Amino acid sequence: MSQIILAPVLTEKSTRLSSEGAHYTFRVKKTANKLEIRKAIEDRYPDIEVKEVRTMVVRGKRRRQMTKKGLVQGRQAGWKKAIVTLKAGEIDFYESV
Repeated sequence: MSQIILAPVLTEKSTRLSSEGAHYTFRVKKTANKLEIRKAIEDRYPDIEVKEVRTMVVRGKRRRQMTKKGLVQGRQAGWKKAIVTLKAGEIDFYESV
């Protein structure tokens, strides 16, 4: 099985959600479903129990850049985000820093 959880999402909103309640946000593999995400979270953090998983696909942004040859247009890749609600336990992203 390939890696499903790619990285935690550490933004102002996700930090506020994790401090107010037991909501944690992760960047996940685009083909992963909710059951696979739940199992991967519980395997990576054995002392927690997942209550709910919400997923969304974040669309890639358009990018433009002026070069010597003219305007170059492209697009950032889209990615999938999972918001995980916990029944019990807590995840500390900063423990290894």
